[in-house]
Amino acid sequence: MEGAPETGSARKSSALAGGPPSRARGARGRGKRTKGVFLKALGAAIKGNVEREWFGSPPHRAAISRPRPVGLAAHPHDPRPVDPERGRQLLDGLMVLDGGALRLGETGDPFDQPSPTRQFAAALHGFDWLPHLLAAGPGSARLALRLLQDWRRVFGTWNVFSWSGERLERRTFHLACAAKALAPEASDAEIAAMALDIARGARQLLKASDAPGRKLERAVVVAIAGCALTGKVSDRLMVQGLKRVSALLDATVLPDGGHASRSPQAGLELLFDLLTLDDALGQRGRPAPEGLGRAIDRLSSSVRFFTLADGCLAAFQGGEAVEPRRIAAALAHDDHGPRPPQAAPHVGYQKMQGGSLQVMADAGPPAVGALSAAACAQPAAVEIVFGKDRLITSCGWSPEATGANAFRLSDAASTVSVGDGSAGRPLSGWRAEALGPWLIDGATEVEVKRHDADVGVWLDIIHDGWRRLGLTHARRLYLDIKADELRGEDSLLPVGSANPDGPRRYLPFSVTFHLHPDARASLARDGKSVLIKGPSNVGWWLRNDAVDVHIAPSAHFDHGHARRAGAIVLKSQVRPEKGAKIRWKLARAADH
Repeated sequence: MEGAPETGSARKSSALAGGPPSRARGARGRGKRTKGVFLKALGAAIKGNVEREWFGSPPHRAAISRPRPVGLAAHPHDPRPVDPERGRQLLDGLMVLDGGALRLGETGDPFDQPSPTRQFAAALHGFDWLPHLLAAGPGSARLALRLLQDWRRVFGTWNVFSWSGERLERRTFHLACAAKALAPEASDAEIAAMALDIARGARQLLKASDAPGRKLERAVVVAIAGCALTGKVSDRLMVQGLKRVSALLDATVLPDGGHASRSPQAGLELLFDLLTLDDALGQRGRPAPEGLGRAIDRLSSSVRFFTLADGCLAAFQGGEAVEPRRIAAALAHDDHGPRPPQAAPHVGYQKMQGGSLQVMADAGPPAVGALSAAACAQPAAVEIVFGKDRLITSCGWSPEATGANAFRLSDAASTVSVGDGSAGRPLSGWRAEALGPWLIDGATEVEVKRHDADVGVWLDIIHDGWRRLGLTHARRLYLDIKADELRGEDSLLPVGSANPDGPRRYLPFSVTFHLHPDARASLARDGKSVLIKGPSNVGWWLRNDAVDVHIAPSAHFDHGHARRAGAIVLKSQVRPEKGAKIRWKLARAADH
């Protein structure tokens, strides 16, 4: 699959293991990559314009409408948890989605009035409200059928926003899962309309090229749609969808269960979809494609690996800290799965477990190409948990927080930043419109060394994310199990053949520790040490040898909404020709 990252251990370059390339060679390489992105964006822009014109044309609309499906068959079960209260609110005339709320009244049409936010509109057209509504009890099916008719009247023919991206994918998925439950309350005409909506959505997913990073997810939805229908349409969609699923599974689900995008949340959501597909195929008596069971097992193990001691998912690479209820629902099929390892080298993460501290470290390069649309330029970032207290985290940015691409940069995670730059950046302008907000110029070479002993765990991460400044970042972590403390050393090392006796040039650099919104920090009288406390009120001292220390305001995203948080910033300066370092230690404060 295009953009699938190599494993961290496999991507050791001469720059890290044997001798760095010169700056001139690095500049030429960056120039080639920039030209390559430009040409891909140009091609995608031309193709996108042609597709939009064609997809809205009568011949195409007729093509995806024929042959018509005969009726409904399977009732695929989506294991994602639902919130009946949201459904009851909708029955009372209030539609609540992650992007806000909209008052509808008894007969209001949400599709014929402005949405409060773009996020709300995406969830609305993705039919995210449908499973919650069906769980609300009497009257829900009738209201759902009316809302489907409202959508069909306004957007059922064609609309660029509603018929593209994850809106189309999720809408087709939710309809396929809900149609059989709605059928007892529906007329023959309404059943035929639902079946046609599912078939048209699945056929469009097979033809559109607007989400190349979600090829597997789209193929899974096509196969589920085929299971939900009957007749030749059903057989054709199942064959086409399962053929693509088989071809894409191993490229997307890595050997350690990580998703090729490196987002823990993306792996969790894919697991839900694959479980739904497995259930639908079982209902239809169809054999699952080779590799489906293996992918489910691997993803389940990966979800366990990424679940931290506070019960939530690690928030890295465009994934949020998903709540325990959702994680439990994904793992309910396999309650007694094997204990996950402490390392996931293929997807590029390392976990360290001490007496009471737990550390998760990003130890791989960000995804590239189409898979990098939500990737973050935050190499060697860490999250630190004490018991149920998540103390140190990142800003938790995800694509739900639309328009906040600054939170994908280095200083939005608990890692090192140099100057006012970042170890990678998302595309912007027309290139982002054509390709999506791919991450470019990120770290490409990451070397990881780990040593486990009875007394503690050593972890060394070295990456080239700051190569344009002639620097390599080396983060050394030691988790002392007996002392129950974490020691860290962040070094910026010169690369290339710079003259250490040349003109002096200093750059500011910082080591940032983002606090979880439920954690608080206070600066000690010495102006250097920082006391951190989580909800349990247990204190932890962060001591360091930085030149300057301060606590700055920050933000942390939950479901795309920013919560107020803080960040501890350790500051110093680096001369690229000589390098520099900051040492720090997190140790439990004495009980008062």
